[in-house]
Amino acid sequence: MNSFEELEVWGKARDLRVFAANLVSDFPVEEKFVLVSQVKKSSRSIGNNIAEGFGRGTYDENIQFCRQARGSLFETLDHMIVAFDEGLISIDDLKDYRDYHYDCLKLLNGHISSIKKSRKL
Repeated sequence: MNSFEELEVWGKARDLRVFAANLVSDFPVEEKFVLVSQVKKSSRSIGNNIAEGFGRGTYDENIQFCRQARGSLFETLDHMIVAFDEGLISIDDLKDYRDYHYDCLKLLNGHISSIKKSRKL
């Protein structure tokens, strides 16, 4: 592989980021520098960390950045639960987000396992 852009997990993280950004685009103005900002930062961090890990020189560093991406993935889920609890998104929006979350988590865990296996070769 020549680029992180070829990673399926990075593509799924990108899809999740775009979906999350679209959901928060209609939030009230008073949430712009609070929840909107947090959702955008944490959802961006998922793909950012996958990309940075790809560019690192060692398997261990790559795995660590993927673990940070996984943390950001769960942080974004928590922000979406807050948005639901505060009436900013519907239950269907939260369900749709959870689908992106689950797909991304499966791929990210698989990617981490793949890196670990490659490290042992």
